[in-house]
Amino acid sequence: MKKVIGILLVGILMMTVFVGCQSQTTSQESEVIKIAVAGPLTGDFAEYGTGFSNAAALMVEQWNEAGGVLGQQIELVVFDDKNTGEEAATIAERIAGDKDIKAVIGHFASGVAMVASPTYQEAGILNISPSASHPDFSGEGDFIFRNNTVIDIEAQVAVNLAIDTLDKKNVGILSVRTDWGTSTADITKDLVEKAGGTVVDHQEVVDGTIDFSSNITRLHSADADVIIVVGMYNTLGPFASQYKAVNPEIELVGFSNAYSQQLINLAQENAENIHFPTIFFHGSVEENVSSFVSAYEAKYGSSPSSLTAQAYDSAGIILKAIENAGTADRSAIKDEVSKLVYDGVTGETKFEDNGDAIKAFSLVKIENGQFIEVK
Repeated sequence: MKKVIGILLVGILMMTVFVGCQSQTTSQESEVIKIAVAGPLTGDFAEYGTGFSNAAALMVEQWNEAGGVLGQQIELVVFDDKNTGEEAATIAERIAGDKDIKAVIGHFASGVAMVASPTYQEAGILNISPSASHPDFSGEGDFIFRNNTVIDIEAQVAVNLAIDTLDKKNVGILSVRTDWGTSTADITKDLVEKAGGTVVDHQEVVDGTIDFSSNITRLHSADADVIIVVGMYNTLGPFASQYKAVNPEIELVGFSNAYSQQLINLAQENAENIHFPTIFFHGSVEENVSSFVSAYEAKYGSSPSSLTAQAYDSAGIILKAIENAGTADRSAIKDEVSKLVYDGVTGETKFEDNGDAIKAFSLVKIENGQFIEVK
């Protein structure tokens, strides 16, 4: 009998220890606030997703070193959506179903982001995309925000750059055949005509095209004196090299998603004098910008792009909203973001009622293999 009682007591003690460990684990987990980052970490656009992840990790590290938020440490949960809607849909379900994740930064491409955003909206979890610029993105719901401008605004700056700053009137357009590329090209055409220019030719290519010879022949034959390239650095880089072999004097204007060191690496001397509108300039002398750039370069060995900086600020916006709310409740975070005025490395950011960011642009060009600001 004593032996039986002894066995029972040992069993009870083991259960007590097990329950105690579970309680301790649960307590430890509750002391961590989780933020998700979703973007392409593999594939053709891995640089963008990696930039998102790196920038958010740097912001989280800086907050954690200062004590975290609400006395809790912050944990980043990173997902690779491969820049596909199918993968993004699956990831969105996983994020939305994990109640420990309080907000999500991502996705990269507008079309991919718009596949995931209905799931975030339905689950009531804040989604800030550092890059989505499609006009319809923020219309997905009140939990959906962009830390980027609507493409109409950036396209207007690009057109002004081509027609006013560069003083060119015969505009050619090269665009990638994606939802973003097609809609942006249509917007750009309309803006060129309104600004007093003429669209002499428009060429559309499959994303990932590397041979632009037929497109260049048509644009050159149409007497274009400036080409607005609606594509990322992997399009603009080889296009610039091939076009300047035909016409070294051609002026090229890109968009902020092509503002990357990779563009210079691809085009080399043919990147000279390419112009961009951009929300962020990594060569700025402003203290918060130079501190961020120095920290980013020291940690990752490369300079941050505009979209990377927007991801950094997106993380800061979320954490500041949690701090202001005094809680990591998903709805409370959303409410605070909607009224926040955030002073970050991409300037002052505040959101319109529909979740669109209000931001200012700088003009940048490549000179002697370096990005410089156009005053």
